[in-house]
Amino acid sequence: MTTTKTARELAETYFTAWEAGDFDALRGVLAENVDFVGALGKASGIDEALAGLKGLGRVLEKIDVKVRVAEGDEVITWFDLCTSVAPPAPTANWMHVEDGKVTRIRVTFDPRPLLAGFETQS
Repeated sequence: MTTTKTARELAETYFTAWEAGDFDALRGVLAENVDFVGALGKASGIDEALAGLKGLGRVLEKIDVKVRVAEGDEVITWFDLCTSVAPPAPTANWMHVEDGKVTRIRVTFDPRPLLAGFETQS
């Protein structure tokens, strides 16, 4: 017997797995054709999306969730993106779920401090 996770549960798993660096668990919640658009780029498909998450994961220290709102197949998570290269970035993440998998992700935040932090690492 299988149970399909709710959109809220998938979002919780997504953020917990990303913060922990558990990319196998992260792969498990994403649809093969996941479409990602964010402040630092775009990704089409699960492999591109995971590559982007792994890249940012190298400097990720914490995801400090402030609130998560779910309605049907839609979830918005408001959080502080805490990294080793910039001050915490207030971030909004919207996800759409179909057939028990995350199919679309849209993320918005001010990337300037993070980009400056990357430059000082080089």
